[in-house]
Amino acid sequence: MSSSTNPQSRDPNSQGQDVVLAFSGGLDTSFCVPYLQERGYRVHTVFADTGGVDDDERAFIEARAAELGVASHVTVDGGPAIWSGFVRPFVWAGEGYQGQYPLLVSDRYLIVEAALARCAELGTKLVAHGCTGMGNDQVRFDLAVKALGDYTIVAPIREIQKEHTQTRAYEQAYLEQRGFRVRAKQKAYTINENLLGLTMSGGEIDRWEAPGEGARGWCASRAGWPAAPLRVTVGFRNGEALSLDGEPIAGHTLLAKLNALFAAYGVGRGLYTGDTTIGLKGRIIFEAPGLTALLAAHRALEEAVLTKAQNRFKPEVARKWVELVYEGFFHDPLKTDIEAFLASSQRCVNGEVVLETQGGTVAAVAVRSPHILNAKGATYAQSADWGVEEAEGFIRLYGMSSTLWAEVNR
Repeated sequence: MSSSTNPQSRDPNSQGQDVVLAFSGGLDTSFCVPYLQERGYRVHTVFADTGGVDDDERAFIEARAAELGVASHVTVDGGPAIWSGFVRPFVWAGEGYQGQYPLLVSDRYLIVEAALARCAELGTKLVAHGCTGMGNDQVRFDLAVKALGDYTIVAPIREIQKEHTQTRAYEQAYLEQRGFRVRAKQKAYTINENLLGLTMSGGEIDRWEAPGEGARGWCASRAGWPAAPLRVTVGFRNGEALSLDGEPIAGHTLLAKLNALFAAYGVGRGLYTGDTTIGLKGRIIFEAPGLTALLAAHRALEEAVLTKAQNRFKPEVARKWVELVYEGFFHDPLKTDIEAFLASSQRCVNGEVVLETQGGTVAAVAVRSPHILNAKGATYAQSADWGVEEAEGFIRLYGMSSTLWAEVNR
C-alpha cells in the first residue's frame, strides 16, 4: 500500500486539483500515480486500449490503477480511432520512417485525445503523462495537447530527471518502498504494445548489444514457425483494406487478425536504429506483423494500378507525411494537406491481393483488380503491338541527350 504523504513534497498549487493521467500500467505511469498523489493531486487514470493487450493484460491495468489508489479509472476502446486516424493514411503513404520503422507509437495521438476527453468530463485543464525527457513521446504528447486546447501539462518523469540520472532504478525503488510490485519484464525493458505492433528498448538493446532471449514479444522465433505456408487474401476499396479471405471485416479487427496470423511466422520483426526528434540515436526492437503484411499487399496493388508518374512521385510526399507524424506534428495543417493528396491517389486502388509467407518475410503472390494497367496487345519482354521501327525510333529520341554528350565528348 502507499505510504503516508510527505508534507514537504506537496505542491501548494495542486491541492485537491484533478489531473488526468494517460495510464498504461507500466513502470513509468505506475510511478506517476503516487508521485502526483504525494503532491496533492487527485489522479484520474485513462487507459486508451489501442489494441495491443489481451483480456488478462487489460484486467491487470485496471487492477493496477485500483491498487495504486486512483480517484477514478476508465478504459477507452481506441481500436476504431487508431485505424481511421492513423492506419488508413499510413498504409496509403506506404513508407516507414527512414525506410524502416512503421511508426508504432502513433497511438500516442489517440491516447492524448482520450485523456483530453476525460479532462472535459471532469472539468479540469490538467493532463499528465509518463514520458521521459530523453525520448520522442514527450514531443508527441506535448505538441498534440497544445494543438487541441489550453491545458497544463504535468510530466513527473521529466521532473525526477532533474535530480536522478538512473530514472528507471529510482522509479522501481520508489514503488517498491511503497509496497507496489514491479513486474520482472518491466525491470529489464521498456515495452510498448498496441494494435500497430510492439516496441522494446532498454537493457542490452540500449547498450548496442545483441538482443537476449527475453527481448521477444509477439513474433515467434525460427524454431516455432509452422511447417505449412500461410496464404491470406486481403481486399481493398479506395486503398483501404475491407475484407479478409473474402469476408468483410472492420479495419481494426482485420489488423488484429493479421497480427496473430503473421506473428506465428515471425513476420515483421526488426532491430532498428533511427534519428530521433530530439537528436539522439534511438535503438529499438519492433514487431509489426500485421502492418508489414498490410503494407506488402497494398504496395503490390498500387504498383499495378497507379501510373508510372504516380508511383514515382507519391513516395516523396509520403515521406513528408511520415516525418510529420514521427516528429509530433500530427495536427499540423500540412499533414492534412498531404492526406488529401494521398486519398486522391487511392481512387483506383481496388482489388484483392494474395499474401504468402513461409516464415520471416511476406510476399504478395497474386493481384486481382479491374484497374491493372495492362496493355491489351503487349506484355513486357514477351510480345508487342508496335513495330521494330517504332521501338528503335523511341530509343533514339528518348536517349538523344545522353547519346549526344557521349558523341561530343569522346
